Amino acid sequence: MANRYRGEIDADIGGARRRLVLTLGALAELENAFGADDLVALAERFGSGRLKARDLVRIIAAGLRGAGESVSDDEVAAMEVDGGAQGYVRIAADLMNATFGE
Repeated sequence: MANRYRGEIDADIGGARRRLVLTLGALAELENAFGADDLVALAERFGSGRLKARDLVRIIAAGLRGAGESVSDDEVAAMEVDGGAQGYVRIAADLMNATFGE
């Protein structure tokens, strides 16, 4: 079971129950991918409510890699989630909340 105190969540992705966590390394990866100067800028970008589909893929993939899975962004983009686009948004939002708080 995921430990929310460590920023972990569990989600059904690609037909399997998977753990996601944004470790410091995963956050550094996202800072680089989004061109954010620091964690505050990264959190503000996520909090804007304006994320592209590619952003969701990057966030979810970084969370999976942070939890130890060896997956590429392209592999994550091909995975199905219940609820379609809303399901991806829900997973990314849950991960952001577990990482940065409500």
